[in-house]
Amino acid sequence: MPLYLTEADVAATLSMHDALRLLDAAARKIADGTAMNAPRQRVNSGAAVLQVLPAALDGRVGHKTYTVGPRGARFWVTLYSPLGEMLALIEANGLGQTRTGAASGVATRSMARADARSLGVIGTGFQAHTQIEAICAVRPIDEIRVWGRDPQRLNAFCAQAAARLDRPADAAAGAREAVEGADVVVTMTSATTPVVSGTWLQAGTHVNAAGSNRAHAAEIDADTVRRAAVVAVEDVAQAKVEAGDLLAAEAAGAFHWAQAVRLADIVAGSVPGRSDDTQITLFESLGVGIWDIAVASHIYDRCVERNLGAQLPFPG
Repeated sequence: MPLYLTEADVAATLSMHDALRLLDAAARKIADGTAMNAPRQRVNSGAAVLQVLPAALDGRVGHKTYTVGPRGARFWVTLYSPLGEMLALIEANGLGQTRTGAASGVATRSMARADARSLGVIGTGFQAHTQIEAICAVRPIDEIRVWGRDPQRLNAFCAQAAARLDRPADAAAGAREAVEGADVVVTMTSATTPVVSGTWLQAGTHVNAAGSNRAHAAEIDADTVRRAAVVAVEDVAQAKVEAGDLLAAEAAGAFHWAQAVRLADIVAGSVPGRSDDTQITLFESLGVGIWDIAVASHIYDRCVERNLGAQLPFPG
């Protein structure tokens, strides 16, 4: 019988260090052609949008599905065996948070300077916490500056981040103050127009633009993209449809798709993440199904080992 796994089951079996290891391994299998990712598909009912991200990894197949509607978003991963039998239906809000943070962590480990110590963060939503956690796991970050539009929420976010990571996290006076001088920059917002200017970036900065997967939204301006010596994406075909930052830069003449490289190829070592410490580098994170299946498969195996989850009342 397939298992139903809750958010509590996910939290009990998936750490950030697990996710970083799993995404690194999945990226290498994408690079060598032994895993498969398909771009996100969207269908619209008028009131809600269903989004589907399928992938295959280590013989297993599955997909994350989620709906976005008037009552918010709900996330699920369905995992199948190599024979097509359902293994698990997994609540995937926490799963998605962790794997999204881990994607930026993997990119930062592969693309940021080895001595990066300062982090500038734009955004104070639930996804921003795992961005910081992942980056702090791969670089010796000792300075965190955060900016968000709501001062009360910003201060609460900084207090939570500092307590969780046992290091200072300071509220910046504005977006520019958060970004200027930072070795690593993260944007995790719902912005429709850029919140980061390329003129603010110092030489050697690595940027993770992680908040948008919509063609008509942007978090970073065309100058940020223009200045990037390396522009990495998870899936080029998907990026051409929904990477608003890159599509806007292309329209401005600041980017062309021949410049885009797969993060998987950087992780595998066939493409350099940077050539020297003065380069600005960019990871345009959209979220892909291969990340979900990598962590979902791990969660399922750990839950089977620990006898967690509830059996669904039908055969897989």
